[in-house]
Amino acid sequence: MSKEDTNRLNEWFVPKFGPIQFRIAIGILFLPYTAMCISFALLGSLISPLIHWDRIVAITLIYFFALGIGAHFADSIGSRKRPWGVEIRIHTSWIILVLSLSVAYSIGIYYIIYFVPLLSVVAIAEGFFLFAYNFEKFGGRFHTNFWFVIAWGSLPVLAGFMIQTNAITVESILVGTVAGVISYVEISLSRPYKVIKSRNVQNGSVGILERYLKIVSFGTLITAMLALVLRMVLG
Repeated sequence: MSKEDTNRLNEWFVPKFGPIQFRIAIGILFLPYTAMCISFALLGSLISPLIHWDRIVAITLIYFFALGIGAHFADSIGSRKRPWGVEIRIHTSWIILVLSLSVAYSIGIYYIIYFVPLLSVVAIAEGFFLFAYNFEKFGGRFHTNFWFVIAWGSLPVLAGFMIQTNAITVESILVGTVAGVISYVEISLSRPYKVIKSRNVQNGSVGILERYLKIVSFGTLITAMLALVLRMVLG
């Protein structure tokens, strides 16, 4: 396995211990960033006047399987540089991608049919972005920071709110906008960090970028957890 092929293995969210297959399997999930997206969906649900707790679980599972697993394996397949090397074969990645999306969309379709038909709008949009962004379709027009912000920042908030209410409100749009801004900060820090780490360059900027990425990702997760606890206490 060449150094270029493994250019993401030394990033901060990848375990520094265990067999290479284990490190790749955990790293490819981008767990801190996946947690950010799930946190946005959770916050969208928590601003609903009435909480259906089963739908909290549902939206969490949907984004974990669709983004945490599906989108990230799609990104691995679609990348020409094979940033995670060749330990996971392409056909295996395709199987994982299909299975994870099947789980996510099965859950989503159930709630769309029986409770929240409006959620279908986000389901279609997120499915489009998953393939257009990660496989760089349409000449890479959707593989930009702007569409990243929409797909993995703002839309999860709206999805979280919709699965509770089957509606969109000004409040949900405002929270979605804030989530978009946070996502923009994250991707703006992540892109240069990825480039520097792939070159195995050690300088002061690496530590600064890594510190800010941890603050943004864990800060978002902690905020969502606090909001969840507060909502559970207050009802």
